[in-house]
Amino acid sequence: MIRIDSNLPFHAARESGTSLKTLPSRFSSHRYLRLLLVVTAIASCLFVIQAAARYGFSHLLTTYALSSGSLSAAKKAIQLAPKDAEAHFAGAAALSLSGTPDQAVIELERAVALRSADYGLWSELGLLRDQIGDPTGALKAFDEAVARAPFYSQPRWNRGNVLLRKGEYEAAFNDLNRAAQSNPDLIPSLIDLAWSVSRGDVKLTEQLAQINGDKMRIAFARFLARHGKAKDAISQIDDAGNVPDGIKRELVEQLLAGGAFKEAFDIWKVTYGESGREAAAPSIYDGGFEGPLGFGQGGFSWRVPSDRQAASVSLDSSQPQSGSKNLRIEFRGNSNPGSVLISQLILVEPSKPGAPAGQGRRYQVNFAARSEDVVTGGLPFLSVSEASGDRKRLGQSRSLASGTTGWQFFSFEFTTTPTTTAVVLSLQRENCSTSPCPIFGSISLDSFSMEQLQ
Repeated sequence: MIRIDSNLPFHAARESGTSLKTLPSRFSSHRYLRLLLVVTAIASCLFVIQAAARYGFSHLLTTYALSSGSLSAAKKAIQLAPKDAEAHFAGAAALSLSGTPDQAVIELERAVALRSADYGLWSELGLLRDQIGDPTGALKAFDEAVARAPFYSQPRWNRGNVLLRKGEYEAAFNDLNRAAQSNPDLIPSLIDLAWSVSRGDVKLTEQLAQINGDKMRIAFARFLARHGKAKDAISQIDDAGNVPDGIKRELVEQLLAGGAFKEAFDIWKVTYGESGREAAAPSIYDGGFEGPLGFGQGGFSWRVPSDRQAASVSLDSSQPQSGSKNLRIEFRGNSNPGSVLISQLILVEPSKPGAPAGQGRRYQVNFAARSEDVVTGGLPFLSVSEASGDRKRLGQSRSLASGTTGWQFFSFEFTTTPTTTAVVLSLQRENCSTSPCPIFGSISLDSFSMEQLQ
């Protein structure tokens, strides 16, 4: 039988030398220590919670200030989080919007001091200093931004613009070119700046902008085409080598808009392969409608408007006059007699300077047409007009037949003026005596050709 000695703790106390009177005191000290630790932990948690709440609220105010430009919200955000660079940045943005850029610079300098590794803040500081007329301070800020982000385009682009305004062209275009290499979207702006500095000198622009590589040459060609420098645009395209067909079509339309018909044709004929290369001026391209028909296209092929009124245009192989196809136009009601149903731009030679009126270069247009159940008060006809200027009509065919007919041959002549370098051949309708002017039935066209008579 085991006996439990109830006096054991007291014996143990005696043996350890600890007085019974001191035990409660020691237990009390441990309890106070634990309580102190708990209170300290709670206080720390409350402090962290409060700090997080202050920062979170400051962040909300910062976001609102940046989106709305509220200066009061930005100030409150700075008050809640004075060591938050983003809050100071919001304050700078709000001050700038309120028309006090000098104070905005001070606030942005505080943001930079808090987050000096941020190249974006340095860039913004440079822009603000430049805005208040401090180019030296702006360059220092941009230097810091470039040092922190040497491969980013925007710091170099900003610094290059400041250097350009100071007249330091070599350093400026060194920065601008390196920025454009990092971000090709800046190439058109680079070319525009170089063009302004060179006062429209093509060679100097090419040198300043350091035009090289297909992408830059294509961009320069597009720029030159818009500015009427057709031959220089062609030269850049030739040097570029592989140019997408879409870019070529765009250049063709830009050159045509500027009246550079010959240069536009030189690009267009290469774009359209062997058939295009064999096309010689003056001639009608695909006069037999053997190739595909493009709707809404430009250049020197057949142009079929995409917004035709009550008419459909298609290729028909059931009964061509020559070859394997012809063009068929079906009319189904009211349409504007003045609208063009189909057209083509054609290069021609102008009359010799000093030639008497009516004695310029003469051309003859030939084609075949047939009608099927055509009923209208305004019959179709073919005409040739100036491609530029007042679009003066130079010649036209007789009206195409009404009712139903087989293939008939038509010819008509026109004479160019000293300024005529291109004409537009188009199918239109005669005006009606009443409005609206409906037309029903179908017209087929084939075997177009053109020859110079003198």
